[in-house]
Amino acid sequence: MKKHLGLLPLLLLLTAFLVVPLCFMLIGSFQSDTTGVWTITNYTEFFQNSYYYQAFFNSLLISLVSCVLGLFGAVVLCLCLLQLSDKAQEKITFLSNLAANFAGIPLAFSFIILLGNAGVLKLLLGSLAGFNLYSWWGLGLTYVYFQIPLGVLFLYPSMKELKKEWQEAAATLGTSSFYYWRKVAFPFLRPTLLTTFIILFANGMGTYETAYALTGSNVNLLTVRIASLVSGDVFAKPNMGSALAVIFGCMMILLMTFITRKEKQ
Repeated sequence: MKKHLGLLPLLLLLTAFLVVPLCFMLIGSFQSDTTGVWTITNYTEFFQNSYYYQAFFNSLLISLVSCVLGLFGAVVLCLCLLQLSDKAQEKITFLSNLAANFAGIPLAFSFIILLGNAGVLKLLLGSLAGFNLYSWWGLGLTYVYFQIPLGVLFLYPSMKELKKEWQEAAATLGTSSFYYWRKVAFPFLRPTLLTTFIILFANGMGTYETAYALTGSNVNLLTVRIASLVSGDVFAKPNMGSALAVIFGCMMILLMTFITRKEKQ
């Protein structure tokens, strides 16, 4: 028993900042914002109000697109990294780590300086004059920007474990490079690729600060909608926001369960 006393502060922190808020969110999602009575109206309204499920679909779409592009870009970048010296790889992975953590308001502000209406790049390059940073294209660009370095952080260690001897042995046996990647490299990297996909997707779905700083409420996203319900554009509806958060959490659990089962097959 004494051995586990050191974990008590950690358990208290997890309970106070994770378990208790989660319980309040679940309870609140089944209560009416106006009367406070127990109801499932918050969940039925999600399917009846097109504004809510449109926000869910928009978040799902931009998360999937940025996740796929980010994963592809991370794979390409890791392949390029493996061709460099160990010292150069350390420097670039360090910069990638910084870029992965450079998100939120600072990232949005940086893109506004570069590609905003009076951005530096738009002033220097006339071909970018028609680009609108405060649109779906601009929002997608910022999402991909922070997805790629995050993907590199998870993929690079596994891709570095690919041994050159494997490819050399495959070439000696007369197989093509495509066959090597399909039969040797991809099965080896598949668990990491699936895990990275889940992390990038969850990161895209949960992004709020960057999206709100660039587009405000002009682009209807789930995180922006939850925040507006909690803070209240006109009047607050925190219980409805809790229901949306519960739906989002259940969707993420189902996705992770599905991918984990596919990985074990």
